[in-house]
Amino acid sequence: MSESASVLQPIAQMLPGAFFRAHRSETVAAMLRVLDSGWYIAGEEVRSFEEEFARHFEFAAAAGVANGTDAIAIALRALCVGPGDRVATVSHTAVATVAAIEMVGAIPVFVDIVPSTYTMDPDSLVRVLESYKPVKAVIAVHLYGHPANIPEVMRIARQYGASVIEDCAQAHGAKLDGQIVGSFADVATFSFYPTKNLGALGDGGMVVSADPQLIGAVRSLREYGWERRYVSEVPGVNSRLDELQAAVLRMRLGYLEDGNRRRAQIAAAYNDGLADTDLVLPAVSRGATHVYHQYVVRHAERDRLRERLKQSGVGTNIHYPVPVHRQPAYLSRCDADPAGLPITEGIANQILSLPMYPELSDAAVATVIDSVRDSVRDLVQQ
Repeated sequence: MSESASVLQPIAQMLPGAFFRAHRSETVAAMLRVLDSGWYIAGEEVRSFEEEFARHFEFAAAAGVANGTDAIAIALRALCVGPGDRVATVSHTAVATVAAIEMVGAIPVFVDIVPSTYTMDPDSLVRVLESYKPVKAVIAVHLYGHPANIPEVMRIARQYGASVIEDCAQAHGAKLDGQIVGSFADVATFSFYPTKNLGALGDGGMVVSADPQLIGAVRSLREYGWERRYVSEVPGVNSRLDELQAAVLRMRLGYLEDGNRRRAQIAAAYNDGLADTDLVLPAVSRGATHVYHQYVVRHAERDRLRERLKQSGVGTNIHYPVPVHRQPAYLSRCDADPAGLPITEGIANQILSLPMYPELSDAAVATVIDSVRDSVRDLVQQ
């Protein structure tokens, strides 16, 4: 092991507390502001964060909800997707995407992914839409911080009369040809889980849309179906972004672009340092701005590589080790591309997420690179 690889151990794969420790006084000030206000639900902090979030990304309107899963479920309901309707999405995603579909009684239909960006394969989507008519909605996931090919997904979905949701939980600030993700489809959803590029101190979510009727429906559905207090016009749920999380997120929003730039710098260092290894490194599609929620590589000996990195003090993770359609809760009861999901299944045993968060130091990045290079070399020599 090289000399630099013995320094700064251990290195976490993600460290959500690092931002808040670095900005402790501002975090505490935001929390105290809420405490002193005496108003803890559906108050000025939430309204201000919704406005600031929309303005920051130039979204027409935004509505906060309790978490990213609720954001998808409520967006589906706002699109009038319900029991028995089919919704197409990918199986290589956080299970939350699929759980949200089932929360509204709809049926997931799985689409394969492209191997370069791990996002929805338009050709597979066509097969799904042809085979399972009608599919009422498509959820395109911008995974790991890289945009899906949302213009092509939109074009195909429109041909089949399907609405489109962008799942932007891992893509705060990502762009495609200069346009921010979340602004392409009928509606888009975000998560503020602590590990996200824009993360809270707990759960939180957001729904955005340029359609005022959709946003109006979301605002009603998130609070019991109320349009006037205590009177439910439609059956709704209790899914409110609380004042404390909104206040913290307002503060953190101002640091998002700096954080994304640092993530890109770390990714560039990894790209340079690992270019001559036999790892498959992340690809960036033409015109895409990747915000590197995760830095995901592939290797045929993934598990052995991960164990070696663990021994050297470098943390890793697997996003995601089992495709949703292969998990016990969903096994053999969801529809899928009639051609199968060969890419989704093929990468599951190869993907590995390396350390990635803005507070990662240059020295730690160098240690990761040296450790990965040494571990890959050792595997080749065996």
